[in-house]
Amino acid sequence: MAGPKPLNTKTLVHKRTKKFARHQADLFKRIARSSWRKPKGIDGRVRRRFKGALPMPSIGYGTDKRTRNIHPNGFKSVVVNNVKELEMLMMHNRTYAATVGHSVSSRVRKEIISRSEQLAIRVTNAAARVRAEEDA
Repeated sequence: MAGPKPLNTKTLVHKRTKKFARHQADLFKRIARSSWRKPKGIDGRVRRRFKGALPMPSIGYGTDKRTRNIHPNGFKSVVVNNVKELEMLMMHNRTYAATVGHSVSSRVRKEIISRSEQLAIRVTNAAARVRAEEDA
């Protein structure tokens, strides 16, 4: 099923796609993969925003509000665990796409997918854990 076309056709522009590196993360292995922490030192180059120092996160790096949280397929994602939750998306099928939850059984998964085809709702992981029955 091709599904509906997304309502928003504005191109997605991300001002920054790389994660912000923590100050001195290149010097210590133990903090190399850690998330951003704001530098608090009294003499810190990064905190004082000196030229050539690491960039600090700020509100200017934010994404356009109209395209925030939109996937490359043009839809916003909603996790669905049963058919009743899927029916909430009935009137919003051009804005939101359903993603079947990780812990949903294959039986309920098939029900969700069949109902989504009736309601013309896009399911992002429709092929996951749904195998054709084998005649043995």
